[in-house]
Amino acid sequence: MLLASTACRESSTPPPPAEQARAEFEGAYPDDAHPNGTVRTFEITAAPTKLPLVDGKELEVWAYNGQVPGPALRVKLGETVRVQFTNRLPQETTIHWHGVRLPNAMDGVPFLTQKPVQPGETFVYEFTPKDAGTFWFHPHVRSSEQVERGLYGVLVVEDEKPPPFSRELVWVVDDWLLKDGQIYPEFNTRHDLAMDGRWGNAITVNGRTDVIEKVQPGERIRIRMLNSSNGRVYAPDFGDLDATIVAVDGLYLRAPIPARGFELAPGNRIDVDVTFDKSSSVPFDVVDRFLARRPNVLARFEVEGPLVDTPHFASPAHAKVPRWDGALAASIAHTFRLNAQSGGPFGISWTIDGVAFMNHEHAMPPSATLERDKFQRLHFVNESPRIHPIHTHGMFFRLLARNGVPVDEPFFRDTVLIHANEQIDVGVVPTDAGTWMMHCHILEHAEAGMMTTIAVVE
Repeated sequence: MLLASTACRESSTPPPPAEQARAEFEGAYPDDAHPNGTVRTFEITAAPTKLPLVDGKELEVWAYNGQVPGPALRVKLGETVRVQFTNRLPQETTIHWHGVRLPNAMDGVPFLTQKPVQPGETFVYEFTPKDAGTFWFHPHVRSSEQVERGLYGVLVVEDEKPPPFSRELVWVVDDWLLKDGQIYPEFNTRHDLAMDGRWGNAITVNGRTDVIEKVQPGERIRIRMLNSSNGRVYAPDFGDLDATIVAVDGLYLRAPIPARGFELAPGNRIDVDVTFDKSSSVPFDVVDRFLARRPNVLARFEVEGPLVDTPHFASPAHAKVPRWDGALAASIAHTFRLNAQSGGPFGISWTIDGVAFMNHEHAMPPSATLERDKFQRLHFVNESPRIHPIHTHGMFFRLLARNGVPVDEPFFRDTVLIHANEQIDVGVVPTDAGTWMMHCHILEHAEAGMMTTIAVVE
């Protein structure tokens, strides 16, 4: 009887928090890509050019295929992406596929996953995305300069059966620091490094400051929105529009949330489901309210034309996203401490765990080692008075707590904004082995050392 009682008690013992969290994660998103045999081939060239941007003024920029933003690459889930990239810049460069879970060798990080592509050279990127969603691509060499000069573009991986929206819009939000009608030529200034990166004096959507979208009453539109700025954070407010966020950083949510107040940090993406009421006739402004005292109009909708039938379908935001209610009881796999110190080539260095990674001519040793396919809890402590949007390559994570207070964000991320002197906890189940970059996506902070690597091992 005693043995039977003991066995009964043992069988009813709940699993450890990490094991329970891993079980909840099962099926959240695929471990593997599933190529369908179709290969989409693109040719991309990075080169200096002049373009009429920012109110039509001709700017000297660096561009992919002669346009800013660069060409929007669009494939379906299961199709293989093949990009023949040619560097016509006066600097070496790479392409990083931000948010895409892909083979480590295709991640575009110099001296970690590949050698930089030298001027005049060509490199072929080839991968099959594992996830549908809104992603983007940009250099990972001298990013604070090369991205600011205009090198970025969007990669859309469509669902195998896309929701039947009336249509889609892609908005790439950027800001430009201009002087005398041209891009301010000094990069990584002391001010930008010490503060929250380079903030421009002209905000654009798809390179324009005067974006007006003509829509018809009854339309239901999907807006894929990307923040490609070096340092500026946006908080897009869709006002009285019937608008919900259905995806964050490419992946669908567990349930839609209101499209108001989301902090769109550099590197973040949101997909917004907007329906224009059949009686709508007045213009609607989408306003950035991150700086409450200085709101900025990002774009305007003008409703005109005949009434159209509104597509009726359930929100695509019904993904399996674990709640991980007990995950804060799991042990911490690693604590990352974010701070700054004086010195270095810029006079200030931004550090992770007291180390500034500034020599890009070799790979740095990992600051943390995570086990593939297991749940791990990571803790971040921002010991500095500045904000830091932290971006992980090769993996998504879910925010668990801010300053010890549990939160239930119904979505995964690859980039999270950590406020000054704030602590956060995240949960992650890495699915791809390799050594992956993690860094602040304020590009000046990254350039000044706020980068590290995470090893994911079998």
